[in-house]
Amino acid sequence: MRKMTRILLPVLILMLMAFAETPNKYFEISKNIEIFTNLYKELNLYYVDEVDPAKLMRIGVDAMLEHLDPYTNYFSENQIEGWRFMSEGRYEGLGAETKLIDNYLTITDLIDGAPAETSGLKIGDQIIKVDGRSTEGKNKVEVETMMRTVPSPEIKLEVVRIGQKKALPITLTRSEINDSNVPYHGMVADGIGYVILTTFTENAGKNVGDAIRDLKKENPELKGVILDLRNNGGGLLREAVSICNLFIPKDALVVTTRGKVQEWDREFKTTGVTAFPDLPVTVLANKMTASASEIVSGVLQDYDRGIIIGQRTYGKGLVQNTRDIGYNSQLKLTTAKYYIPSGRCIQSVAYQDGEPVDVPDDQRAAFKTRNGRKVLDGGGVTPDIKMDPVDVPDLIGQLEAQNMIFKYVNSYQQSHESIGDPQEFRFDDFEGFIQFLQTYGFVYHNPAYRKLDEAVAVMEKDRQSDYLPQLQQLQNELTQNNDAVFNADKEIILKTIASQIIARYYPEKDKILYKLRHDNEVKKAIEVLEDANGYQQILAGK
Repeated sequence: MRKMTRILLPVLILMLMAFAETPNKYFEISKNIEIFTNLYKELNLYYVDEVDPAKLMRIGVDAMLEHLDPYTNYFSENQIEGWRFMSEGRYEGLGAETKLIDNYLTITDLIDGAPAETSGLKIGDQIIKVDGRSTEGKNKVEVETMMRTVPSPEIKLEVVRIGQKKALPITLTRSEINDSNVPYHGMVADGIGYVILTTFTENAGKNVGDAIRDLKKENPELKGVILDLRNNGGGLLREAVSICNLFIPKDALVVTTRGKVQEWDREFKTTGVTAFPDLPVTVLANKMTASASEIVSGVLQDYDRGIIIGQRTYGKGLVQNTRDIGYNSQLKLTTAKYYIPSGRCIQSVAYQDGEPVDVPDDQRAAFKTRNGRKVLDGGGVTPDIKMDPVDVPDLIGQLEAQNMIFKYVNSYQQSHESIGDPQEFRFDDFEGFIQFLQTYGFVYHNPAYRKLDEAVAVMEKDRQSDYLPQLQQLQNELTQNNDAVFNADKEIILKTIASQIIARYYPEKDKILYKLRHDNEVKKAIEVLEDANGYQQILAGK
């Protein structure tokens, strides 16, 4: 019963918080707390099978939160490291990207200077034991839990390395990892700088400012800078304000937050002298640019201080705060909406399966920027220059899902000690890759084939075999067209493989540089910044 009490406590705290805000609902709240407790007790005592209290309660909590917005979440003790990384950019762990491949957790990427790299782990290593305990079939969360239960700061791993059959011992010293939120900055054209910000964690504003200062120091005639916020899911609001302060004057309104508790409503303004008051700036954004990233994009747009290029952003105009609910657990809940200087709220007003749905422009309220340009609310920031997103072909998705490219690069690395200058590297052994796929028995099944698979399964289950030969014949015909699909996607396959090969031999910045060379949105941003008159005309609404 003590264990049950520990599980119930967070839920009771949530309900009591609601009561504290709305005392007139006391009876309803107390009644439902009692019903919930009695129901749980009866299940725990009399249900025919043993129940896992933590699992059962988690299901209940998740079901409750599903009825709210997608950003109100509960983080259990096991998930707290992930929450710390999202909010602070630091956590304790491997310092590596991992994936379950061939039944073992496999290193797919490394953070420079993190414990995984300094201990000697390499991309492709499969972790087969932690402190003598097998990891077979265990996912990332389970393996990280095994590591946290090791009492010593030193964790003894056994890994299988590419091309080796004998397990290799690795001693990993646990330490806090600080992942850089500005992994690269540099020049991408004559007089044009580039800065990528991956998340709004601690010191995001300082790091972006320092990056631009470095660019100006090395290039006194800097014409403009590209700030890349694509796939940036946001983070700390104060860091968004700090980044805006790099480009707009002191005491300028950045964002207003308004929610149920009026005492919590706040205005956030810039507090310092503008670091780069006249430096032209373009912001790259896409559908995964969210939250704090949208504040920066929207504020620069509202003040006509920068040009947004790419696709409409995600549409997350909600403010979350975290509450400690005991036992090292956290509740992240929505407490307000934010409004940027034009008065618009970019929060999406429609969701489907937890994701924002595009709202037609004619159903969105119109506002004005400082120069009188029309901007819209209710569904993200619309770019000043719209560009079609780069679609990832279905074939690439299937190759990645089955780890074919990853395994091919493993094989490539075994037979190549080096690849020379990463920015001059080209991969063109397409036939070799096709032969590799044939050796591994990979057969591409396009979306139509996979839909037919579902139909075949239904017919077999219902014993309706009359149409099975025709369906299977159609699937065979779809498979025969695979050569044409591979040829159509040849260039993107070669570039994807090249990017992953470079990551095996060089730091992350070299992989980023390689991708930038083939980035049409970066090319467009360069074009905009090189045309000073055109840049000003866009901001003037001409």
